[in-house]
Amino acid sequence: MNGDDARPSWITRDRLITGGAIVLASALAWWWLAASDMGMGGDGMDSMPSMGGMTASTPWTPAYAFSVFLMWSIMMVAMMLPSAAPMILLYARVAGNQGTAATLPPTFVFAGAYVAAWMLFSALATTAQWAMTASGLLTDAIRLNSQVLGGALLISAGLFQLTPLKRICLAHCRAPIAFLTQHWRPGFWGALRMGVHHGTYCIGCCWFIMALLFVGGVMNLIWVVAIAAFVMVEKLLPAGERIGQAAGILAVAIGGYLSLTPILT
Repeated sequence: MNGDDARPSWITRDRLITGGAIVLASALAWWWLAASDMGMGGDGMDSMPSMGGMTASTPWTPAYAFSVFLMWSIMMVAMMLPSAAPMILLYARVAGNQGTAATLPPTFVFAGAYVAAWMLFSALATTAQWAMTASGLLTDAIRLNSQVLGGALLISAGLFQLTPLKRICLAHCRAPIAFLTQHWRPGFWGALRMGVHHGTYCIGCCWFIMALLFVGGVMNLIWVVAIAAFVMVEKLLPAGERIGQAAGILAVAIGGYLSLTPILT
């Protein structure tokens, strides 16, 4: 059997391993979040040392700050890696078509760089959580304690859904073939650069959506699942962009209601 005949089997094996790794990493992240009893607002988290019994009243020691960063990082893997799977699997296929038999190393570099970009976002989210905690803006369930502020955040996120920046970033996430065609770079450094590039576009698309975790509660597992499902719908379904815009209009309406209700009553 010559190299050309063998290549399809390598591509199939690599893509199966890559897909399995994505499923495993995502499943472990979701298991960790569920096992941490996030949906209980922190009441059951004493058994999870890495979560540290997370509440807004917990003192911000270096160890606690790291546990918050770890929580955000794992949560981003759980929420974002499944929706990135088509891009990662297509990258593995293209890398195989470039004539390299062992495509796993660059594929995992690409995926790792994508995750690293979201870990940087997690560091920023940790900083934002610390700032809001220090300002007294969060409840013990890591949720904004002001209905007006929650409404304002919903309005802001809804308006962002309708901006050109959102459309540009979402277009890159929804079109893996176009992204790889425009930004392809071979080798290790190429995979690293492309993974960071894709992660940056993904953050640009979803950062405001992730900020809504502070509206429904960072420790509310149902809210986390709902946002993750919305991200997948927006990125993967044919009508995802229109659904995202409709959701933005709805968020503005709900945010306006929440912001005005305390003032009018």
